[in-house]
Amino acid sequence: MPQVVAVCGMPGSGKGEFAAMLVSAGVPVVSMGDMIRAEVRRRGLEEAPNVFGEVAASLRAAHGADVLAVRLCDRVDELLTLHPLVLIEGLRGTAEQAVFSSRWGDNYRTVAIVADADTRFQRIQQRGRSEDGDRAAFEARNQRETGWGLDLLIEQADDTLENETDLASFHVNCHAWLDRLLDG
Repeated sequence: MPQVVAVCGMPGSGKGEFAAMLVSAGVPVVSMGDMIRAEVRRRGLEEAPNVFGEVAASLRAAHGADVLAVRLCDRVDELLTLHPLVLIEGLRGTAEQAVFSSRWGDNYRTVAIVADADTRFQRIQQRGRSEDGDRAAFEARNQRETGWGLDLLIEQADDTLENETDLASFHVNCHAWLDRLLDG
């Protein structure tokens, strides 16, 4: 039976690393963040930290809090015809969670990646994405995403992976999680 997994976590927690590990294992990944980055480019806007958040908020305000999830579902269904597992990277809101849970029912689960704020901020400073900024931008992003229900999603996730140590240890934990999922 095909499965859909959505990964959630605060900015800099390691969702992208988790997704990259699954890609290396042959699992297709669709990214909600990529949808926002594409929308920023489509609108011809400057790729600055505040712009990504404003575009995400404006899409939600104009089309509903579940807009990204609704737009993503058909693509995931297409991938499920070819793959037994599809990962959605970047689940951020309870409205998105409701869409996915309703769409795939028992074939859907969530995994939360968790790390403390200082660790996450250090990672964000090192990765250098255009949507990242200084500590104030980091805190504003945390607050915005918490407002969408991200903290609740993390708390209620089916699985939780801690990402406080080195990358190699995190990859070991990710592979162990994937093995459990595929064997279960």
